[in-house]
Amino acid sequence: MKLAEAESTMQKTVEATQRAFNTIRTGRANASLLDKVMVDYYGSPTPLKSLANVSTPDATTILIQPYDRNTLNLIEKAISLSDVGLTPSNDGSLIRLNIPPLTSDRRKELVKIAAKYAEEGRVAIRNIRRDALDTIRKLEKSAEISEDESRDQQDKLQKLTNKHTAKIDELLTEKEKDITTV
Repeated sequence: MKLAEAESTMQKTVEATQRAFNTIRTGRANASLLDKVMVDYYGSPTPLKSLANVSTPDATTILIQPYDRNTLNLIEKAISLSDVGLTPSNDGSLIRLNIPPLTSDRRKELVKIAAKYAEEGRVAIRNIRRDALDTIRKLEKSAEISEDESRDQQDKLQKLTNKHTAKIDELLTEKEKDITTV
């Protein structure tokens, strides 16, 4: 694994962690809360976004307008069964999700979930570092690179790891601030 490859993979890990953070509720309506909701559409799990238009008309409401009215009940059922924690209300053509204000206990719980996502991201970055280190050491052992080159690459790899881990910590701090802001 080359350094450029490791950096690219680490960057993708940071982006995946950001997407995971986007699925956590912050007390404000956000269409990305429904990113992980899969609807059982004709026997196959289909992302909600490919079956309906999801919008946020105000800070406390998510509006879901299905492209096909026959999917209304399927979408409603999928949201009810998901871990979003919101109760859908169906008016025959639209589904509304009202975002209740978060309690302090729920905020603490969401901060813990965000911390868990951040730790998963950091672990993934450390695994990428470990794989790249193994590759560097193998190249050194087989005399394809010198000991000095190996040390240089290991130092660069550690700097990359620190940079991407710091980025995840930064994202976590931002998300915690979003969650705890009333």
